[in-house]
Amino acid sequence: MDGICTLANDRVYDQLIALLNSIEAIYGQTMPVCIYPYDDNTAQITAEILRRPNVHLYDNRESIQQWDEFVRNIWDAHPTAQTHWLQVSKDKYYRIGTHRRYGAFDGPFDRFVYMDADTLLMSPLDKIFTQLNYNDWVVYDFQYTDLSHVYNISSPRLTELFTPESLQEEIFCSGFYASSKAIFNADNRKYLLEKLVQGEAEILYDMAPDQTILNYMVMRSGISNFNFARQLPEIERTGCCVTSTHFEERNHILYDKGNQLTYFHYIGLSSKLFNRVCDGENIDFPYRDIFLHYRYLHEPEKRPKFVTKPKAYNAPPSLGTRILKKLGLTG
Repeated sequence: MDGICTLANDRVYDQLIALLNSIEAIYGQTMPVCIYPYDDNTAQITAEILRRPNVHLYDNRESIQQWDEFVRNIWDAHPTAQTHWLQVSKDKYYRIGTHRRYGAFDGPFDRFVYMDADTLLMSPLDKIFTQLNYNDWVVYDFQYTDLSHVYNISSPRLTELFTPESLQEEIFCSGFYASSKAIFNADNRKYLLEKLVQGEAEILYDMAPDQTILNYMVMRSGISNFNFARQLPEIERTGCCVTSTHFEERNHILYDKGNQLTYFHYIGLSSKLFNRVCDGENIDFPYRDIFLHYRYLHEPEKRPKFVTKPKAYNAPPSLGTRILKKLGLTG
């Protein structure tokens, strides 16, 4: 069985609803969806999916605990990550819940497409699933242009493990990928952990913890991978990220120079921003209307009606806010 997976908790509830509605706009309720819990804060999600028979919340505690342990063991072996994290987050493990997306390798689908909760589906996924007939790992992104957010590029061991060609061609973003169940089983995990503990953990980039481990697992295992962004002819290729300003909207679908996007990613925008907008705060951000359309697809009467002048999401704080912050009176 094929399906779509995502990762969420109630903090990203509004974005999750938009994603689920975008999937439903393409597939109706025929495409099964599995939500992997970032943490135990899932009361809103649990209530919502009662109305969505094709959607369920992953509850295999043994699988979740095994992946949690695997990841903690990896970061325990990293020479600097925990010291760094304690400086920036006061937590020994940084964003540990992001790794729970790995539960898809134990999960209900024989083949799956993983999509971050801050994405929207723009097209059917036929070509993605078809490509899994030829490759074990399929992506569609441009992360290969920025190695520094995948690995620790200052580690000399990096180029001992991977060729310059593979580091240029095979890295990927962990926000959208397709693969199969059991591609990483207990034996695979044991082998990879042994290598990491032996010193290879130093190549991992600690500020994108799920992304760096996933890239390492795929590349160190020699898994056959395919990136549509590299393989498609340039005339057919599309972008996928909110940082691209040239996409055109037609009937709530985005197009890149006439080509329909496969998915759209609000990468880099805080979940708090979406929550504030849904609460009625008139903050403008790129492609906001697309998000609001899908968020309120089934309840348009609840869509916020803005009456104030919009402020830019990246506008500098006001003088008053800066003064209060300096006085320690605001966060």
